[in-house]
Amino acid sequence: MPRFTTSDGLSLFYLDEGRGLPVLCLTGLTRNTTDFDYLAPHLSDRVRLIRMDYRGRGRSDWAEDHLSYTVPREGADAVELLDHLGLDTAAVIGTSRGGLISLFLAATAKERLRGVMLNDIGPALEPAGLEVITRYLGRDPVWKTVAEAMAERPRAMVGFANVPESRWREEIDHLYHVLPEGLRITYDPRLREAVIEAGAQGAADLWPYFDALDGLPVGVIRGANSDLLSRATVEEMRRRRPDLIAAEVPDRGHIPFLDEAEALDAIRAWLERLA
Repeated sequence: MPRFTTSDGLSLFYLDEGRGLPVLCLTGLTRNTTDFDYLAPHLSDRVRLIRMDYRGRGRSDWAEDHLSYTVPREGADAVELLDHLGLDTAAVIGTSRGGLISLFLAATAKERLRGVMLNDIGPALEPAGLEVITRYLGRDPVWKTVAEAMAERPRAMVGFANVPESRWREEIDHLYHVLPEGLRITYDPRLREAVIEAGAQGAADLWPYFDALDGLPVGVIRGANSDLLSRATVEEMRRRRPDLIAAEVPDRGHIPFLDEAEALDAIRAWLERLA
């Protein structure tokens, strides 16, 4: 099981597969390396796909100080992974939280980036989407069995349609431990306190972070029914970056799976620009 040790002593899990252009995949807030299981088969013959479980998530160590679950610290962990692998630079695909980390790196460690693809995230976050995240963050689901989760998850995932039942089952396996007493989250529940504490300090203006991507190939993928990334935000991103590669995925909310045709077309166009 590949792992590396951070500068503050945590052991973090990662995957490193394929050959070619290094592409670092950064996951959603509560998620793990399986976020990119659907994308990986489409890129296995053309890039070196690197994935990481953030501290406190998936198969990585939980931090003694849960207030280290922050975008800057997770960005530092990403850079330390590149150092561990001997990579000076990498392209980044950032899903949700991973996109925020990408923007932070553009402002603080741009020399390590070759380009950034944002998955349903941007410099402005919609309050409705943030409220949804706050409701479930750090809490075990109410579902007690896989069968109950299979019946309820499609209804819980507002904005999604035409998703095969098998995909929902995969998502349950990816995101929860199935125990006799019920389903349990696969991350440190204290992440909730860390996010609330960070929010209490006030939200930063992220547009300068987006502008820091100047000169790098940049793309954005939006779920057509996203409650976190608005069309208006994407349009402003286009205005600031006329060369922005942008795609909207129908029948998807937050977040697209990235194996949809529209998402794959955008990612391939981005990779061509990187080449």
